Amino acid sequence: MRQVWITKAGRPEVLRVKEAPDPEPKAGEVRIRVEASGVNFADILARLGIYPDLPGLPAVVGYEVAGRVDAVGAGVDQGWIGRDVFAATRFGGYSDVVCAPEDQVFIRPADMSAEESAALPVNYLTAWQLVVVMGALKPGETVLVHSAGGGVGVAATQIVKHIGARVIGVASQWKHAELEKLGADHLVDMRREDLQKRVMDITGGRGVELVLDPNAGPSFRKSFQMLAPTGRLGMFGVSSFVNGKERDLLNLLRALIGTPLFQFMPMTLINANKGAFGVNLGRMWGETDRMRGWGMELLALWEKGAIRPRIDRVFSFDDAAAAHDYLQDRKNLGKVLLKP
Repeated sequence: MRQVWITKAGRPEVLRVKEAPDPEPKAGEVRIRVEASGVNFADILARLGIYPDLPGLPAVVGYEVAGRVDAVGAGVDQGWIGRDVFAATRFGGYSDVVCAPEDQVFIRPADMSAEESAALPVNYLTAWQLVVVMGALKPGETVLVHSAGGGVGVAATQIVKHIGARVIGVASQWKHAELEKLGADHLVDMRREDLQKRVMDITGGRGVELVLDPNAGPSFRKSFQMLAPTGRLGMFGVSSFVNGKERDLLNLLRALIGTPLFQFMPMTLINANKGAFGVNLGRMWGETDRMRGWGMELLALWEKGAIRPRIDRVFSFDDAAAAHDYLQDRKNLGKVLLKP
C-alpha cells in the first residue's frame, strides 16, 4: 500500500509518500481499498507537531476514508466484501488501504460518490454535534458560523437550514456568492466589516442563539459577547494557534493568553444566562454507538437532499503537501480531499 507520512514536524514539504505491506484486518475489522481520504485542519496541527492526540512522529494521519471493502476479519459478515463504504478512522486515513472497525464503517448510498462520502465523517459529524446534540438549535433561531466556507461551516449551514434557523456566515468576500447558494442568510467579511456591529444590526441588538467558533484565542471572547440571553458558544477548533507553515511557539502562547477563561467561569455564565461548550470528535472514540446513530441520521438527511458535501479540490497523494498548503491558506470553499 501507499501512505502519506508526516516524517517530522514542519512545513508541508515534510509529507512523504511511502510504501508498506497491505494490512490484514483483525477480528471485527473490514479492509477498505481507499478511493478518497479527507483532509482536515487537525492534520495541519499534527504536521506542525501541536496536535495533542498525535501518537508521535513520524505518523500517518487522516480521520476519514471512502472506498470498497475487499477483506474482513474474524467475526465479520462476509457480505461486506465488495461493498462501497465510507469510514471514520483513528489516524491512518492517508493510505490507499485501510482497516477499520466494523462499527465505524457505513454503507454508501448508490447515488453518493466516493468523494462525497469521504467528506462526510469529520465535517458533518462535528457539525451535527455542534448544532443538534449540544447546540440544541430550534427553528427560528440564529446561528453565527465562523469559517463558513470551510468543511464544517458548509455542513453546519446545511444542517441549520434544514432545522429552519438563520445563518450569519463569516467568510472572505469572494466566497459569499457561493455561500448564499448553500443557504447562508447573511454574510460578513471580518477584514472589511465590524463583525459584532453587523451581527447586532442583523439581530436587532439581541445577538444570536448559537455561535460556532473554530478560532480560539480572543475570538472566543468576542463570540461570547455576541450571544443573546440563553445563547450557546460552541468551540471546536484552535486555528489561531497556527501562524505560518512552521510551528510558532510565540504565537501559540499569545493565543493561549488571549483565551477568555474568566468569561467561562460558573458565576459569569449563570449571571449572563449563557453557555459555552467544546467539541472534539477525535475524543469521541469511546462513544461509537452514539456517533454511529448520528451518522445514520445524516444519511437520512442525504436521502432527503438536505445535505450535500461541497468538494472544493481533490489532490493526489503525491501532491499532499500542496493540499496542506491550500487548506492552510484558506483557499478552499468546502472540502479538500486526497486521492491515491
